[in-house]
Amino acid sequence: MSNTAPSPGPAGVTAADLTIGYSSLTDRVRTIEVPTSAKAAEVLILTQRRPGAPDAVVPRALEERASVVALDSLGVAKSRNAAISMAGRTYLLFGDDDVAIYLKGVLDAARHLERTGAALALGCAVDDSRRTRGRRSARAQRLTLRNSGRAATYLMLIDVEQVRSSGVRFDERFGAGMPNYLGDEYIFIADLLRAGLRCDAVPFVVGMHPSHSSGALWSIGRDLPARAAAIERAWGSRAMIPKAAIAAKNWGKIRNVRAAAAFVFRRHFTDAS
Repeated sequence: MSNTAPSPGPAGVTAADLTIGYSSLTDRVRTIEVPTSAKAAEVLILTQRRPGAPDAVVPRALEERASVVALDSLGVAKSRNAAISMAGRTYLLFGDDDVAIYLKGVLDAARHLERTGAALALGCAVDDSRRTRGRRSARAQRLTLRNSGRAATYLMLIDVEQVRSSGVRFDERFGAGMPNYLGDEYIFIADLLRAGLRCDAVPFVVGMHPSHSSGALWSIGRDLPARAAAIERAWGSRAMIPKAAIAAKNWGKIRNVRAAAAFVFRRHFTDAS
């Protein structure tokens, strides 16, 4: 009998292959809870301070567990890009300070990446009542511009080397902290797809997030222009078609002919902005 151990297959992926990159404002760092089951994972906490806010107060247990890096910037996309640059493990999960991470689902998603060669896996989440947020398919499926518009960053697990090699990063003109505060996740997926990388939605629950999220924002004055700008950035010159489809599908939330027309026909974003 040979004493040589077999090479580990996809099931050999462990927490030691994982970086969890939390993005947090300084006044919310203390709410971060790293799962105890992820002791072998690398943990990064990337903090940003709003004007007038205090510096981060990091609980000792969290400081001993994680690398805490204060960024001299605002905008969650900048924080996500810092996580991509700093991650030291094979896979990177983007965490938020209000998300509870379910390690089993994250590792199942990582095994999917290893098995398929995909660059990004978009998992599922439950809300604070343990109900599934959004739709959850029974099996993995390819992401496209048409089915990834409701992606959330805290559901994203990436193959770090593939993403780094592609040169794709989050568009720092979008996301929380920027005037165009919606759609940074959608644009990131769109850019990965344009770079020829495979992105999949997977049926694994990777975390719990409270019911409220920016994806539910539909106010006429601020949310519609920000949403339109993200669609235009993702789709380019073809954006009018998906904007019209989205306006029709969500008419019950808009209920204003003039605002719907402006959403569809007005140009809300240019690359020079």
